[in-house]
Amino acid sequence: MTRFLVALLVAFALPARAVDGVSGELGRGSHDVDVWRVGVQWKQEPRFLAGGNWHLSWELSLGGWNPPAGNNVYDLGLTPVLRYSPSRPGTFVEGAIGAHLLSDSQIERDFTLSTRFQFGDHVGVGYDFGGYDLSVRLQHLSNGGIRNPNPGVNFLVLRVQWHLQ
Repeated sequence: MTRFLVALLVAFALPARAVDGVSGELGRGSHDVDVWRVGVQWKQEPRFLAGGNWHLSWELSLGGWNPPAGNNVYDLGLTPVLRYSPSRPGTFVEGAIGAHLLSDSQIERDFTLSTRFQFGDHVGVGYDFGGYDLSVRLQHLSNGGIRNPNPGVNFLVLRVQWHLQ
């Protein structure tokens, strides 16, 4: 738990001027696990994406998993997100693969992940209204075969992001 708190402290020590957006998520996953997250995003503009419809941003999130009969598990994630958006405002699709650190690997008595470190990938579709986005994401978390068993968990998430710049 100490490592988790230290990672959380480091995450929130990012310079405020680098933050381009804030987000909130609510969802439900396999094993009837409810999930909530809050996050901050910052854009990165690599040259190979300049002037096109593809955009890269980083997302730092903190969330909680609430299973029906188990432990509350906290989730710290860092994810690069690649988004295709032909116009703004307008529709977009996105995909991502990142890393998550969980506060516990035992979610319920009969549902345990074999590692606290999990890879998180998602695909999403949404609409950018200019000042904010509304999207739906399908997310999968698993340890990528680092240790077995590797049951993983899937979430369907509704997400809103407010643009700060």
